[in-house]
Amino acid sequence: MTSSAAPCVLLVEDDSSIARFVSMALDQLPIELLTCTTVPAALALLQHRDVKLVITDLMLPGESGISLVQRMAADPGLRRDTLVAVFSAGLTPAVKEQLQGLDLWRVLSKPIAVQELEACVQDALALRAPASAATSAAPVDVSGAEPSTSSPNSAADALAIATHFGGDAHLFTTYRAACLQQFAADVQTGDAAAQAADWGALRRLAHSLATVLLTLGRPDDSLMARALEDAAAINDASACRSGWDRLRQRLAQP
Repeated sequence: MTSSAAPCVLLVEDDSSIARFVSMALDQLPIELLTCTTVPAALALLQHRDVKLVITDLMLPGESGISLVQRMAADPGLRRDTLVAVFSAGLTPAVKEQLQGLDLWRVLSKPIAVQELEACVQDALALRAPASAATSAAPVDVSGAEPSTSSPNSAADALAIATHFGGDAHLFTTYRAACLQQFAADVQTGDAAAQAADWGALRRLAHSLATVLLTLGRPDDSLMARALEDAAAINDASACRSGWDRLRQRLAQP
């Protein structure tokens, strides 16, 4: 939900399924949500837009989210009074140590609950706007996918709905339908990366899929993606190819 006076929030996220989740989660807040996939694109937007909050992933193509935070800190013209939240599934002790000393508003772990994501944005904007800015309108489907006609039908679905979707089964089924469509494109991306032995690209894909699959209530598939990410991180070609073959089969299943 946006208006001409809506504060601007910038999401820096290269995975379209996760970006879609954030868009759906924040749709009822009175903000303008901008999205981009790389640090250069984010810097260009920061130069031309009055951004109140940046939410950035850490694992991005090219420069990392940490690089974005550091470059903003080094240039007051970019940073201004913009708050920065890191949004990552890779918050290892080493990464947390890197984040120490950076001027961060909040650190968010993937996967995230809708309520926690909303609270981060509301808390940030409450520093500049009345807390009553949030609306109570009915949820709007911004996924771009046809609504799913299937209802949640398993304990795993129910747990995912309660954990990540604030109990909103419609939001869950709509998001799941969009993800199932995206998985076809993810398979093409993974096939191309495996064919080219581009383990960096495969690692980024597996990293994102691990979060998406866990959000959808598929923890075993998420662990499979995490194992593939680990194999790609050490350039284990054999484990990467076999791991991708297993994961791509799982992505074809609803």
